[in-house]
Parts: sequence; C-alpha cells; structure tokens
Amino acid sequence: MSKVIAVFGAGTGLGVSVACRFGREGFRVALVARRKERLDALVAQLAGEGVEAAAFPADLSDPAGVPALVDAIRGHFGRIDVVEYGPIGGDVSFTPAARLDAATLEGLSRLLLLTPVEVFRAVLPEMIERGDGAVLMTIGYTAVQPMPQLSGPGPVMAAARNHLYSLNAELAGSGVYAGTLTVAAMITGSEAAEAAEAEGDDRFTGAAFPVVDPAELAEHYWDMYTRRDRVEQAHPVELTPQAGGVPA
Repeated sequence: MSKVIAVFGAGTGLGVSVACRFGREGFRVALVARRKERLDALVAQLAGEGVEAAAFPADLSDPAGVPALVDAIRGHFGRIDVVEYGPIGGDVSFTPAARLDAATLEGLSRLLLLTPVEVFRAVLPEMIERGDGAVLMTIGYTAVQPMPQLSGPGPVMAAARNHLYSLNAELAGSGVYAGTLTVAAMITGSEAAEAAEAEGDDRFTGAAFPVVDPAELAEHYWDMYTRRDRVEQAHPVELTPQAGGVPA
C-alpha cells in the first residue's frame, strides 16, 4: 500500500507544492483546510498531475475536532505516514507587542499550537508502532527572531517550535522524524502573499523582502524527510539556527 501524506492547511502556495512533491514520489495525499471548493480545485489539480488526493474540509482552529478528522483520513486512505502542518493564511495577522492581548493569543494558539499538538498526538502511535513516519510543521521566522511590530503569531509558533524540538529528541531511534521548516520569506501564490499585495503592506512586498517559490520550500521538506539529519531548516538557508544559538 502506498504511503500517505496529510497536508493540514492546504492552500495554493506551500500546501499544494508539498502535495505535488511527495505525490511525485508515489504518496497519496489528504488535503485539509476550511474551504471545500478550494480543496476540490486542488484535488483536481493534483489529479491532473497523476497524484491521488482527497479533500477533508475542517476548521483547524478547533482542536477538539482533530480525532474525528484523523479518523476520517485513516478511514479513506487506511494510514497516515507523514503530516505537514502549515495553516498560515491571509487571515493570520501581526500585532505590535505592546498591543497584544490574551484574546488574540488565545485565538492564535488554537490554530498554531493546540491543534498541531493534537494532530501529532493522534498520528504518532501508529507511526511509532510501524517504525516509520514524520511530523512536519511550517513556522514563520518571528518564532525564532522576535521583531518589533510583528508579534502575535511569533510567541505561539515559538511554543510549537519548542514542541517539535522535544519531539525530535524523544523520537530518536524510533524511525519517526519530527522537524520544522522556518520561513523568512513571502511565499509566491499563497493567500498571505495575495492579502499583503491587496492591502499594499510594504513590509512584505518591497524589493528587500525575500520571496520564495513554494516548490523550493517543498524540496526542503522532501530533503528533511529523507535525510532526517536536522530538527530545523530555514529559508533563506543562511538563517537556519545552529547548535548553541540562532543567527544574529
């Protein structure tokens, strides 16, 4: 039976590129996001490229729905071998740290910390029993390097990053890999890029800000999955944290 990757937060940027990259290696793909019509379009796009995929509409800001969602994916495909979690769309915005409040953090935590923790907890037992698998999460660079005016997601994703580091160490020798891809660039074709352009947000659309093709990030993920030689990969690559600290 061919392997299955579940892409949580599947969209027109990184999500579909990860699906395509793993699909080229024979993986079947479960696509998870809120909007059924967009998921159906991605399923059709993947089918056109010879990749078997299925849509699973779900609100990832509801961690209580994770067990039923994972069961639905297993029921359709029979297994889950890899999870990629990266549901950062155009509706996830930054807040200056001085204006950050508990309600904002609570909302972000459900999507960017509590749900991925529940997803990983739901899939790890079968992976460990099989002796093979991977849980992957995409985070933004503010989780690694705090920046003025750009708080909100960063503190929450920093906690998720901490969790991935702990999982990576705990899973050593089990055949199961945990890793995080840290992105300090605007992803071409993503909802976040579309939103920034529509709003004229020059913090992310200026010539000085890095822009990356999602296929390049998907290639990072495939390399991480196959090599399993680091907890974290950043893009641009020179920002990848080294042992003993993070880049200046």
